[in-house]
Amino acid sequence: MPELPDVTIYIEALEKRVLGQALEGLRIVSPFLLRTATPPLSEASGRKVFRLRRLGKRICIGLEDDLWLVLHLMIAGRLHWRARGVKVSPPRGLAAFDFPSGSLLWTEAGSQKRASLHVVAGEAGLCELDPGGLEVMEADASSFSAALLSANHTLKRALSDPRLFSGIGNAYSDEILFQAKLSPLALTQKLGVPEIHRLFREGMAVHGRYKQPCPRCGAKIQRIRYASNETNYCPTCQTGGKLLADRALSRLLREDWPRTLDELELLTAKSG
Repeated sequence: MPELPDVTIYIEALEKRVLGQALEGLRIVSPFLLRTATPPLSEASGRKVFRLRRLGKRICIGLEDDLWLVLHLMIAGRLHWRARGVKVSPPRGLAAFDFPSGSLLWTEAGSQKRASLHVVAGEAGLCELDPGGLEVMEADASSFSAALLSANHTLKRALSDPRLFSGIGNAYSDEILFQAKLSPLALTQKLGVPEIHRLFREGMAVHGRYKQPCPRCGAKIQRIRYASNETNYCPTCQTGGKLLADRALSRLLREDWPRTLDELELLTAKSG
């Protein structure tokens, strides 16, 4: 799912292409995309784009008279700038926004159609879609600590909770925890001040790198899988060499579930 850095880049790219342009038409082919009825979608046609902004993980396109199109790409949604009038081909194609200089094509891979479009009026309409999480790039240490410690959750859950922190999800929470050398299952209210101060750094070093070497220590990156998400971590750097239990595999292997990297390597060698 696109998160704070990705959404920011999308907005910067859109500003260069559509800011000040009139939305000449909006073609929706997916019956699941539009989630609001008032204001009607037809009111968006012909209005100029006056502003673009981020709302958590959502992209907000502000039109004249304070009408907003709010796009949530979810896990598999993507935006593409194409020639004006590009064909929207289901099932991947969801919609197209037509401007004088081109069309913004919205696609979504997979069969689970989770992407959504809301049409809202004014700041009040935007606030109804805002989970209320802290804007981490604008926060100071005390406000960040207060949000983190407001409930006793695992670090992974806390960082990716949009009610606590705005724009952080599955991928970047993994990266944050890797850089901070903290276990994704560590409890927030057991953290000390130095650990809290280690939490935010840049870079993509661990998420999506399962079985690849850790750039810090060389150990193989491991993962926990659940539902449609996964958590990636380095057992050497983050969990003291301990493998965190994957729900599906640990239930299958039970007492044979490896507890350390050495046990995992041995099990892998035997199975091979």
